[in-house]
Formats: sequence, C-alpha cells, structure tokens
Amino acid sequence: MCQDEVAINGWTSTPANAGAIFGDQPFINKAEPLSIGDDVKFPFDDPIVAKTLDYVRGVLHPETLNHSMRVYFYGMVITKQQFPEIAATLSPATWALTCLLHDVGTADENLTATRMSFDIYGGIKALHILKDLGATQDQAEAVSEAIIRHEDMGVDGTITYIGQLIQLATTYDNTSIHPHVKDFGKMVHETVCVQVTEAYPRLKWSTFFSTLIRKEEKIKPWCHSTHLVDFDIEIETNTLMKQFE
Repeated sequence: MCQDEVAINGWTSTPANAGAIFGDQPFINKAEPLSIGDDVKFPFDDPIVAKTLDYVRGVLHPETLNHSMRVYFYGMVITKQQFPEIAATLSPATWALTCLLHDVGTADENLTATRMSFDIYGGIKALHILKDLGATQDQAEAVSEAIIRHEDMGVDGTITYIGQLIQLATTYDNTSIHPHVKDFGKMVHETVCVQVTEAYPRLKWSTFFSTLIRKEEKIKPWCHSTHLVDFDIEIETNTLMKQFE
C-alpha cells in the first residue's frame, strides 16, 4: 500500500479507545472558534463527492442528509484543532464521502433489504457505490471500513483514523456524550455548533434518529446498534443539542 494513501485516505492506525487519546480531558487542544465556509470548507468541487452527494440526495431522508453534513464539519474541526499533523495530509474528499455514506444503510430501500446491521450493510453498499462512481479502490475501501466500524466503540486494539473520527463526529451530533471521553461536549466550540446547525438544521434529529434506531432493533434484534447500550435514549435526550432541535 502506498504510504501517501495511508495518510490521505485516513488509514493511520489510531487507538480504538478514544479515552486513550484524550485522557482525562475532552480535548488535546482547547476548542476554539472557527468559521464554517472560510476555515473549514466542504469539497463540493471534487467530482466523486459531487456524484455521491447527488446519489445520497435521492436515497437519504432530509434529516439524515443534514446530519451527514454536520458530521463532516464537526469532524474537520476536530481534525484541524486536535490532530493538526493529520489535518495537513487527510483528504477532505475521503472524509466527505465517509460522512455522506455513513448512514446509507438506514435509507428506506436499504434498512429492510437485508437482515444485516445497517452500518455493516451500509459499508458494503458504500464500497460498491464509490467504485461505480469512479473512486479509487483505496479510497472506497477506506470509506467502507470506517462505515462498517462506526458503531464499534470498543476500548481494545486500534482503528483507522477516519474510523475513530466518524465515531467522534457522529457521537457529538447524536448524543454529545462519549462513554470514554470526559466532558465530550467541550470538544467542539459552541460557536461552531451554532454555525453548523444554522447551515444544516437538525430537523428534530434527536427524535427522528432515536425512532429509527428503535425500528432497526425491533426488526433486527441481533443488530450491531444493540452494542451501544441505551443508544436510543441517549439520542432522544441529547441536552447539548436540545436548543437546536
């Protein structure tokens, strides 16, 4: 594997346990204000991202698409402020593709199309989608692995950087609490949260997604979402994001 691709596509080996990264603090570097659109931009001009955005607009619920966009910005802010060396090489396009497709398994046409868990099926689906849209094999596989493992919030071993990042960014938007990171809501500056939610409104995401998780667990009582204990309740009772619902 080309070493440049490891850094560009987010394969860098990272502790699976976020607590091992941040210790007894919610951050390595204190969260600071950033401008969404100036300091952090979405790669709309990347051809694979543009094609993928067109695709997900046709299959994802509006609530899920807005969530995916918020996750992109939260993840980029976390990368820039907490891991600047990684930010210098990580492809915004690969991260954007991960965000746009991370919940593709929850789309109406996919959730009941298989007995597989939404994240695992979604990762496999994303691999084929991206190859069909012209992504390189390495980029498609990096996105796929991150999606497959984005509910795999364990403490042992390692994970890819974008695998850890998709966990951090989705957790911030979904529950704003992390089982292994103290005061997790402080990882992103409140002014960033305001900007992101103004650009991509939550549309009552806490109610929408908690309902969706309950639906999956009802029709697939073996699903990977059950690994996250009380996940639906934590989503529904997200106090940090309540003001934006």
